[in-house]
Amino acid sequence: MPGDNVAAYYKRRAEGDVGLILSEGTVINRPTSKNLPAIPDFHGDKALAGWKNVIDTVHAAGGKMGPQIWHVANTIASADYPPNPDETESPSGLVKPGEKRGRAMSEEDIADTIAAFAKAAADAERLGFDVVEIHGAHGYLIDQFFWKGLNLRDDRWGGPTIAERARFGVEVVKAVRAAVSPEMPVIMRLSQWKQQDYNARIATNPDEMAEWLEPLVDAGADMLHCSQRRFWEPEFADVDGENGLNFAGWAKKITGVPTISVGSVGLDGADFLSWFGGAEADAKTPDLAKLIGRMEREEFDLIAVGRALISDPEWVKKVKAGETDKLTAFSRETLAELS
Repeated sequence: MPGDNVAAYYKRRAEGDVGLILSEGTVINRPTSKNLPAIPDFHGDKALAGWKNVIDTVHAAGGKMGPQIWHVANTIASADYPPNPDETESPSGLVKPGEKRGRAMSEEDIADTIAAFAKAAADAERLGFDVVEIHGAHGYLIDQFFWKGLNLRDDRWGGPTIAERARFGVEVVKAVRAAVSPEMPVIMRLSQWKQQDYNARIATNPDEMAEWLEPLVDAGADMLHCSQRRFWEPEFADVDGENGLNFAGWAKKITGVPTISVGSVGLDGADFLSWFGGAEADAKTPDLAKLIGRMEREEFDLIAVGRALISDPEWVKKVKAGETDKLTAFSRETLAELS
Protein backbone atom coordinates (compact mmCIF):
# COMPACT_ATOMS: atom_id res chain seq x y z
CA MET A 1 0.00 0.00 0.00
CA PRO A 2 1.70 3.19 -1.14
CA GLY A 3 2.68 5.58 1.62
CA ASP A 4 4.00 9.10 1.66
CA ASN A 5 7.42 7.86 0.54
CA VAL A 6 5.90 6.52 -2.67
CA ALA A 7 4.04 9.78 -3.27
CA ALA A 8 7.27 11.70 -2.74
CA TYR A 9 9.12 9.42 -5.17
CA TYR A 10 6.65 10.11 -7.97
CA LYS A 11 6.51 13.81 -7.04
CA ARG A 12 10.24 14.07 -7.73
CA ARG A 13 9.70 12.70 -11.24
CA ALA A 14 6.87 15.17 -11.87
CA GLU A 15 9.10 18.01 -10.67
CA GLY A 16 11.78 16.64 -13.01
CA ASP A 17 9.55 17.34 -16.05
CA VAL A 18 8.49 13.77 -16.83
CA GLY A 19 5.58 14.24 -19.24
CA LEU A 20 3.57 11.21 -18.16
CA ILE A 21 4.34 8.97 -15.21
CA LEU A 22 3.28 5.32 -15.42
CA SER A 23 3.40 3.61 -12.07
CA GLU A 24 5.06 0.40 -11.07
CA GLY A 25 2.92 -2.67 -11.66
CA THR A 26 -0.13 -2.67 -9.39
CA VAL A 27 -2.26 -5.78 -9.12
CA ILE A 28 -5.95 -6.38 -9.63
CA ASN A 29 -8.19 -8.13 -7.12
CA ARG A 30 -7.43 -11.78 -7.86
CA PRO A 31 -6.08 -14.36 -5.37
CA THR A 32 -2.71 -14.92 -7.11
CA SER A 33 -2.30 -11.71 -9.06
CA LYS A 34 1.09 -10.85 -7.46
CA ASN A 35 4.33 -12.80 -7.13
CA LEU A 36 5.97 -10.76 -4.36
CA PRO A 37 4.25 -9.61 -1.18
CA ALA A 38 5.41 -5.98 -1.53
CA ILE A 39 3.87 -5.47 -4.98
CA PRO A 40 1.18 -2.83 -4.42
CA ASP A 41 -2.51 -3.57 -4.70
CA PHE A 42 -4.83 -1.47 -6.81
CA HIS A 43 -7.90 -2.60 -4.90
CA GLY A 44 -9.26 -2.27 -1.37
CA ASP A 45 -9.95 0.91 0.56
CA LYS A 46 -6.53 1.29 2.21
CA ALA A 47 -4.50 0.74 -0.94
CA LEU A 48 -6.71 3.02 -3.02
CA ALA A 49 -6.45 5.73 -0.35
CA GLY A 50 -2.69 5.48 -0.72
CA TRP A 51 -2.94 5.84 -4.49
CA LYS A 52 -5.27 8.82 -4.06
CA ASN A 53 -2.49 10.48 -2.07
CA VAL A 54 -0.02 9.64 -4.84
CA ILE A 55 -2.04 11.15 -7.67
CA ASP A 56 -2.97 14.25 -5.65
CA THR A 57 0.72 14.77 -4.85
CA VAL A 58 1.75 14.34 -8.49
CA HIS A 59 -0.95 16.74 -9.68
CA ALA A 60 0.14 19.32 -7.12
CA ALA A 61 3.63 19.12 -8.65
CA GLY A 62 2.19 19.69 -12.14
CA GLY A 63 2.50 16.09 -13.32
CA LYS A 64 0.22 13.57 -15.00
CA MET A 65 0.10 9.89 -14.11
CA GLY A 66 -1.59 6.55 -14.67
CA PRO A 67 -1.44 3.24 -12.84
CA GLN A 68 -0.24 0.12 -14.61
CA ILE A 69 -2.76 -2.60 -13.72
CA TRP A 70 -1.42 -6.11 -13.71
CA HIS A 71 -1.84 -9.84 -13.11
CA VAL A 72 1.40 -11.83 -13.01
CA ALA A 73 -0.24 -15.25 -13.72
CA ASN A 74 1.91 -18.14 -12.49
CA THR A 75 5.31 -16.46 -12.61
CA ILE A 76 7.41 -16.78 -9.46
CA ALA A 77 9.74 -14.02 -8.30
CA SER A 78 11.40 -15.87 -5.41
CA ALA A 79 11.75 -19.38 -4.07
CA ASP A 80 9.10 -18.86 -1.37
CA TYR A 81 6.60 -16.58 -3.08
CA PRO A 82 3.89 -17.01 -4.01
CA PRO A 83 3.38 -19.48 -1.15
CA ASN A 84 0.77 -21.41 -3.15
CA PRO A 85 2.24 -21.95 -6.65
CA ASP A 86 -0.18 -24.82 -7.28
CA GLU A 87 -3.06 -22.36 -7.02
CA THR A 88 -1.68 -19.81 -9.48
CA GLU A 89 -3.79 -19.28 -12.59
CA SER A 90 -2.88 -19.10 -16.25
CA PRO A 91 -4.39 -19.97 -19.62
CA SER A 92 -3.28 -23.61 -19.65
CA GLY A 93 -1.39 -24.26 -16.41
CA LEU A 94 2.00 -23.69 -18.09
CA VAL A 95 4.64 -21.15 -17.09
CA LYS A 96 6.97 -22.04 -19.98
CA PRO A 97 6.33 -24.22 -23.01
CA GLY A 98 6.23 -27.74 -21.60
CA GLU A 99 6.66 -26.64 -17.96
CA LYS A 100 3.58 -26.99 -15.76
CA ARG A 101 2.75 -24.71 -12.85
CA GLY A 102 -0.59 -24.00 -11.27
CA ARG A 103 -3.92 -24.52 -12.94
CA ALA A 104 -5.73 -23.55 -16.10
CA MET A 105 -8.35 -20.86 -15.63
CA SER A 106 -12.01 -21.77 -15.68
CA GLU A 107 -14.65 -19.70 -17.46
CA GLU A 108 -15.57 -18.24 -14.07
CA ASP A 109 -11.93 -17.34 -13.37
CA ILE A 110 -11.68 -15.58 -16.73
CA ALA A 111 -14.90 -13.63 -16.24
CA ASP A 112 -13.89 -12.56 -12.72
CA THR A 113 -10.43 -11.51 -13.92
CA ILE A 114 -11.82 -9.39 -16.74
CA ALA A 115 -14.18 -7.76 -14.25
CA ALA A 116 -11.28 -7.11 -11.85
CA PHE A 117 -9.32 -5.28 -14.57
CA ALA A 118 -12.38 -3.16 -15.31
CA LYS A 119 -12.93 -2.36 -11.63
CA ALA A 120 -9.31 -1.26 -11.22
CA ALA A 121 -9.59 1.02 -14.24
CA ALA A 122 -12.80 2.57 -12.94
CA ASP A 123 -11.14 3.16 -9.57
CA ALA A 124 -8.18 4.80 -11.30
CA GLU A 125 -10.44 7.34 -12.97
CA ARG A 126 -12.45 7.88 -9.79
CA LEU A 127 -9.24 8.65 -7.88
CA GLY A 128 -8.25 11.24 -10.47
CA PHE A 129 -5.57 9.48 -12.52
CA ASP A 130 -5.07 10.84 -16.02
CA VAL A 131 -4.72 7.53 -17.90
CA VAL A 132 -4.79 3.82 -17.15
CA GLU A 133 -2.38 1.26 -18.55
CA ILE A 134 -3.16 -2.45 -18.91
CA HIS A 135 -0.07 -4.66 -18.56
CA GLY A 136 -0.32 -7.15 -21.41
CA ALA A 137 3.41 -7.88 -21.85
CA HIS A 138 6.47 -9.78 -20.62
CA GLY A 139 5.01 -13.24 -20.12
CA TYR A 140 2.39 -12.29 -17.53
CA LEU A 141 -1.29 -13.26 -17.67
CA ILE A 142 -2.65 -11.39 -20.69
CA ASP A 143 0.54 -12.06 -22.63
CA GLN A 144 0.31 -15.77 -21.85
CA PHE A 145 -3.04 -15.86 -23.64
CA PHE A 146 -1.39 -14.27 -26.71
CA TRP A 147 1.54 -16.72 -26.69
CA LYS A 148 0.93 -19.96 -28.57
CA GLY A 149 3.56 -21.71 -26.45
CA LEU A 150 1.46 -21.23 -23.30
CA ASN A 151 -2.10 -20.94 -24.58
CA LEU A 152 -3.09 -24.49 -25.51
CA ARG A 153 -6.79 -24.00 -24.86
CA ASP A 154 -9.31 -25.51 -27.27
CA ASP A 155 -12.20 -23.28 -26.22
CA ARG A 156 -13.04 -19.73 -27.28
CA TRP A 157 -10.04 -18.36 -25.37
CA GLY A 158 -7.45 -20.23 -27.44
CA GLY A 159 -6.79 -21.46 -30.93
CA PRO A 160 -4.17 -21.69 -33.67
CA THR A 161 -4.43 -18.06 -34.82
CA ILE A 162 -3.24 -14.92 -33.09
CA ALA A 163 -6.71 -13.41 -33.42
CA GLU A 164 -8.21 -16.32 -31.48
CA ARG A 165 -5.59 -16.16 -28.73
CA ALA A 166 -6.02 -12.38 -28.50
CA ARG A 167 -9.65 -12.75 -27.41
CA PHE A 168 -8.88 -12.54 -23.67
CA GLY A 169 -6.85 -9.35 -24.11
CA VAL A 170 -9.57 -7.92 -26.34
CA GLU A 171 -12.23 -8.61 -23.73
CA VAL A 172 -10.09 -7.01 -21.02
CA VAL A 173 -9.73 -3.87 -23.15
CA LYS A 174 -13.46 -3.82 -23.91
CA ALA A 175 -14.33 -4.12 -20.23
CA VAL A 176 -11.86 -1.41 -19.23
CA ARG A 177 -13.09 0.89 -22.01
CA ALA A 178 -16.68 0.42 -20.83
CA ALA A 179 -15.73 1.04 -17.19
CA VAL A 180 -14.17 4.47 -17.77
CA SER A 181 -15.39 7.60 -19.49
CA PRO A 182 -14.77 8.18 -23.21
CA GLU A 183 -12.24 10.88 -22.25
CA MET A 184 -10.06 8.52 -20.18
CA PRO A 185 -7.13 7.26 -22.27
CA VAL A 186 -6.56 3.50 -22.14
CA ILE A 187 -3.01 2.31 -22.86
CA MET A 188 -2.15 -1.32 -23.61
CA ARG A 189 1.40 -2.48 -22.88
CA LEU A 190 2.67 -5.26 -25.15
CA SER A 191 5.90 -7.10 -25.93
CA GLN A 192 7.22 -9.77 -28.22
CA TRP A 193 9.85 -10.99 -25.72
CA LYS A 194 8.91 -12.79 -22.51
CA GLN A 195 10.77 -13.09 -19.25
CA GLN A 196 10.51 -16.85 -19.83
CA ASP A 197 12.04 -16.56 -23.34
CA TYR A 198 13.73 -13.39 -24.59
CA ASN A 199 13.52 -14.63 -28.18
CA ALA A 200 9.80 -15.40 -28.17
CA ARG A 201 7.63 -13.63 -30.73
CA ILE A 202 3.88 -13.27 -31.03
CA ALA A 203 4.10 -11.85 -34.56
CA THR A 204 6.83 -12.82 -37.02
CA ASN A 205 5.73 -10.47 -39.79
CA PRO A 206 3.58 -7.34 -40.26
CA ASP A 207 0.48 -9.32 -41.24
CA GLU A 208 0.60 -11.31 -38.02
CA MET A 209 1.17 -8.10 -36.06
CA ALA A 210 -1.94 -6.62 -37.63
CA GLU A 211 -3.90 -9.74 -36.65
CA TRP A 212 -2.70 -9.24 -33.08
CA LEU A 213 -2.94 -5.47 -32.60
CA GLU A 214 -5.90 -4.33 -34.68
CA PRO A 215 -8.51 -6.16 -32.52
CA LEU A 216 -7.04 -4.54 -29.38
CA VAL A 217 -7.38 -1.09 -30.92
CA ASP A 218 -10.87 -1.89 -32.19
CA ALA A 219 -11.75 -2.92 -28.62
CA GLY A 220 -10.82 0.51 -27.31
CA ALA A 221 -7.07 0.79 -26.73
CA ASP A 222 -6.14 4.42 -27.41
CA MET A 223 -2.37 3.92 -27.32
CA LEU A 224 0.02 0.95 -27.52
CA HIS A 225 3.07 0.81 -25.25
CA CYS A 226 5.49 -1.39 -27.19
CA SER A 227 8.22 -2.90 -25.05
CA GLN A 228 11.41 -4.24 -26.58
CA ARG A 229 14.83 -4.89 -25.09
CA ARG A 230 16.55 -2.22 -27.21
CA PHE A 231 14.39 0.51 -28.72
CA TRP A 232 16.74 1.07 -31.68
CA GLU A 233 16.51 -2.47 -33.08
CA PRO A 234 14.27 -3.04 -36.12
CA GLU A 235 11.24 -5.23 -35.61
CA PHE A 236 11.21 -6.70 -39.13
CA ALA A 237 14.67 -6.15 -40.59
CA ASP A 238 13.84 -8.52 -43.43
CA VAL A 239 11.10 -6.10 -44.51
CA ASP A 240 12.61 -2.63 -44.11
CA GLY A 241 16.27 -3.18 -43.28
CA GLU A 242 18.60 -2.82 -40.31
CA ASN A 243 17.51 0.78 -39.78
CA GLY A 244 13.85 -0.03 -40.14
CA LEU A 245 10.92 0.68 -37.85
CA ASN A 246 11.04 -0.67 -34.32
CA PHE A 247 8.11 -2.40 -32.61
CA ALA A 248 6.37 0.88 -31.74
CA GLY A 249 6.96 2.15 -35.26
CA TRP A 250 5.32 -0.86 -36.85
CA ALA A 251 2.46 -0.79 -34.34
CA LYS A 252 1.74 2.84 -35.23
CA LYS A 253 2.00 2.16 -38.97
CA ILE A 254 -0.37 -0.81 -38.75
CA THR A 255 -3.01 0.56 -36.37
CA GLY A 256 -2.77 4.33 -36.77
CA VAL A 257 -2.94 4.94 -33.01
CA PRO A 258 -0.20 6.71 -31.03
CA THR A 259 2.51 4.48 -29.64
CA ILE A 260 5.10 4.52 -26.85
CA SER A 261 8.52 2.98 -27.43
CA VAL A 262 10.73 1.69 -24.64
CA GLY A 263 13.90 -0.32 -24.20
CA SER A 264 17.27 0.54 -22.62
CA VAL A 265 16.95 4.30 -23.05
CA GLY A 266 19.84 6.22 -21.51
CA LEU A 267 21.67 3.25 -20.04
CA ASP A 268 25.09 4.26 -21.35
CA GLY A 269 26.00 0.97 -22.95
CA ALA A 270 24.09 -1.32 -20.61
CA ASP A 271 21.73 -3.81 -22.18
CA PHE A 272 18.30 -4.86 -20.93
CA LEU A 273 19.80 -7.89 -19.21
CA SER A 274 22.06 -5.78 -17.01
CA TRP A 275 19.02 -5.54 -14.72
CA PHE A 276 19.59 -9.23 -14.05
CA GLY A 277 23.24 -8.90 -13.23
CA GLY A 278 25.15 -7.87 -16.33
CA ALA A 279 24.64 -10.74 -18.76
CA GLU A 280 24.90 -9.58 -22.38
CA ALA A 281 25.62 -6.03 -21.20
CA ASP A 282 27.82 -5.28 -24.20
CA ALA A 283 25.09 -3.93 -26.50
CA LYS A 284 25.84 -0.26 -26.98
CA THR A 285 23.04 2.21 -26.45
CA PRO A 286 22.87 4.76 -29.29
CA ASP A 287 23.25 8.40 -28.41
CA LEU A 288 20.16 10.45 -27.69
CA ALA A 289 20.38 12.23 -31.05
CA LYS A 290 19.36 8.99 -32.75
CA LEU A 291 16.38 8.70 -30.42
CA ILE A 292 15.39 12.30 -31.11
CA GLY A 293 15.71 11.66 -34.84
CA ARG A 294 13.26 8.77 -34.66
CA MET A 295 10.81 10.89 -32.70
CA GLU A 296 11.11 13.83 -35.08
CA ARG A 297 10.28 11.44 -37.93
CA GLU A 298 7.20 10.51 -35.86
CA GLU A 299 8.12 6.83 -35.90
CA PHE A 300 6.46 6.74 -32.46
CA ASP A 301 4.94 9.40 -30.23
CA LEU A 302 6.40 8.94 -26.76
CA ILE A 303 9.51 7.32 -25.35
CA ALA A 304 9.42 5.60 -21.97
CA VAL A 305 12.42 5.81 -19.67
CA GLY A 306 12.68 3.27 -16.89
CA ARG A 307 15.92 2.44 -15.14
CA ALA A 308 17.70 5.67 -16.09
CA LEU A 309 14.88 7.65 -14.46
CA ILE A 310 14.93 5.43 -11.37
CA SER A 311 18.54 6.43 -10.76
CA ASP A 312 18.13 10.10 -11.72
CA PRO A 313 14.81 11.89 -11.00
CA GLU A 314 16.04 14.89 -13.03
CA TRP A 315 17.02 12.85 -16.10
CA VAL A 316 14.50 14.64 -18.32
CA LYS A 317 15.46 18.11 -17.13
CA LYS A 318 19.13 17.43 -17.73
CA VAL A 319 18.50 16.04 -21.22
CA LYS A 320 16.33 19.04 -22.12
CA ALA A 321 19.07 21.38 -20.94
CA GLY A 322 21.76 19.53 -22.87
CA GLU A 323 23.49 18.57 -19.63
CA THR A 324 23.96 14.90 -20.45
CA ASP A 325 27.38 15.01 -18.79
CA LYS A 326 25.55 15.50 -15.47
CA LEU A 327 23.31 12.44 -15.77
CA THR A 328 23.51 9.91 -12.95
CA ALA A 329 24.29 6.48 -14.39
CA PHE A 330 21.91 3.64 -13.68
CA SER A 331 22.87 1.46 -10.73
CA ARG A 332 21.10 -1.74 -9.72
CA GLU A 333 21.36 -0.61 -6.11
CA THR A 334 18.77 2.10 -6.75
CA LEU A 335 16.18 -0.59 -7.39
CA ALA A 336 16.21 -1.29 -3.65
CA GLU A 337 15.36 2.25 -2.54
CA LEU A 338 12.97 5.10 -3.34
CA SER A 339 15.47 7.74 -4.38
